[in-house]
Amino acid sequence: MTFVMAGGGSGGHVIPSLAVAQELRSRGHECVFIGTRAGFEARLVPAAGFPIEYIEIGGLKRVGFMRVFRTLTQLPIGAHRVRKLFRRLRPAAIFSMGGYVAGPVVIAGWRTSVPIIVMEPNAMPGFTNRRIARVAARALLNFPEAARFFPKGRSEVTGVPVRSAFFEIPKKPHEEKITILITGGSQGSRTLNNASRESWKRFAEANFPVRFIHQAGRNMYDELAREFAQTGLTGEVVPFIDDMPAAFAGADLVVCRSGAGAMAELAAAGKPSILVPLPTAADDHQLHNAQAFERAGAGRLVLDQEMNGQRLFDEVKALRDDPEALAAVGEKARTFAHPDAARRAADVMERVSNGR
Repeated sequence: MTFVMAGGGSGGHVIPSLAVAQELRSRGHECVFIGTRAGFEARLVPAAGFPIEYIEIGGLKRVGFMRVFRTLTQLPIGAHRVRKLFRRLRPAAIFSMGGYVAGPVVIAGWRTSVPIIVMEPNAMPGFTNRRIARVAARALLNFPEAARFFPKGRSEVTGVPVRSAFFEIPKKPHEEKITILITGGSQGSRTLNNASRESWKRFAEANFPVRFIHQAGRNMYDELAREFAQTGLTGEVVPFIDDMPAAFAGADLVVCRSGAGAMAELAAAGKPSILVPLPTAADDHQLHNAQAFERAGAGRLVLDQEMNGQRLFDEVKALRDDPEALAAVGEKARTFAHPDAARRAADVMERVSNGR
C-alpha cells in the first residue's frame, strides 16, 4: 500500500512523521511525503530516503494580512495539485501531523474520500487539525485533553514518536550537586538565557551546589559563555547540543520550553522539568501542554513573563532541597511516555486502509 505523509515546516511535524513512515516501510509499504521547499521536510525527508512532492503554501496563524491572503489563494491551487498526485499515487490513507502544509493535502483527501489519520502532539490541537477533526477517520493523541476536539470514539492516546535513546536513559542517582540542563531549542530562548545569566550570581553567592549545561543558541552564545566563565560555577554554555539524549542523561532537572517534542522527550526520559511556555506559540499550545504536565505533577510551570534569575533560583532550590519531590516529578513525567507510538500509528494506518 502507498501512504501519503502530510505535515511539515518544523522539525516537530517532520520527525514524528518520519518515524511512522519508517515503521510503515519496514512492513513493506511505500510512503510519499508532501511538503514545501522552505520547511524542514525538504532536508530531512530525502535524507531519510523517502520521496517528497512539493507544493506552495504558507501559514495562517500570527501572520500579516497579505500573508493570509496569499495562503488563502494557494489553498485551492495546492489542493488541486494534490488531487492530481492522488490520481497517480492512489494512496490508501493520509497521515497528517497538522500544520499549514497539511491543509491542501487533507482538503484533497476529504474530497476524494481518502481516509485521514491525524496525529495531534499538543494538548490544544493546531488550526488544521481542529478544522478537519470531524472528517478524520482516527485521531492519535499525545495528551488526553485533546480528545474533546474530535468525535467521540475516534481518538486514542498513542503519544508521539521519540528517539529510542531517550527511553534508554537510566535513572540518575541522587547527588549533592544538582545538574541543570537549560535549553530553549536549537535557536535558544532569550527569556531562558537571561534568566540563567541573572541566576548565576545568586547561585554563586549562596555557594549553591549546582552544575549548568546551557544550550544558548548561536546568537547569544559568545556573550553568555564569556560571562559564565567569570562566575566560578561549574558547567558549560554551548551554542548547540548535538547529543541531546546524553545531555538529558547527565541532568537532574531540565528547564525548557513546552513544545510537543520537548514534552515527549521529558516523558520518555522521566526527567523533572521547569516549563516556560513560549507566549507567541500558535493557539497558546505550549501553555496548554505545560498545564497538562503541571496538573499531573509532572513538571513545574513558570510563565514567560515571570521567569527571571530570582524565580529560577527559587524553583531550583525548592526542588533540590526536597529530593523526593524532585524524583516524584520525574516519575510523573514518565507516565506520559509512549515507547510504541510509531508502531501503534502504523497499526491504525493499516487497519483503516484495510477497512476502507
